[in-house]
Amino acid sequence: MQEHPHESASAAAVTQLLHDAATGDARAAAELLPLVYEELRRLARQKIGQERVGHTLQATALVHEAYVRLVAGNTEKGWQGRWHFFAAAAEAMRRILVDHARRRGRIKRGGANARERFDLEQVELSVNEPPQELLAVDEGLTGLAAQHPEKAQLVKLRYFAGLTIEEAAEAMNISVATANRHWAYARAWLFRHLESSGSGGG
Repeated sequence: MQEHPHESASAAAVTQLLHDAATGDARAAAELLPLVYEELRRLARQKIGQERVGHTLQATALVHEAYVRLVAGNTEKGWQGRWHFFAAAAEAMRRILVDHARRRGRIKRGGANARERFDLEQVELSVNEPPQELLAVDEGLTGLAAQHPEKAQLVKLRYFAGLTIEEAAEAMNISVATANRHWAYARAWLFRHLESSGSGGG
């Protein structure tokens, strides 16, 4: 694959930002997000363009591919920084998928019953999720974040960045037992939200 000059510059910038963010630089963490967002959008456009309609584009694979491209070979140097990347990637992926769902939702109506199949535990988010389902999850996450920000962050890391419970716990500097409790609570909370938002749809 041909490498463009801006890609290596981007990698260097991300590596530096990861390093700075890992030392507690809030500005670096904020600057990381647009770089991640652009790379994820570029990857998403490229992959969607390569595939036929009906292709499932998994968030997990996309985020990890973006990580490898942006921080190629530098994972050992900033292990802490890796988690800053995934937090930024989770937020970027959330934006991409929600924007995509909104566009699809304007074209397609109905399908409220599809929500019954939804299972957050599978963590296999794709551009083919029913748009109203993804938007309901996003709305639920916003509500959860207002009441329980740490639990909402855990969901974002698992659902949008594809981290395991163990990885998410390490990223958030909490125990795996606490992460499991947060995950169970958040799943139940979001399930109730999805159920109530689905009941109004007929």
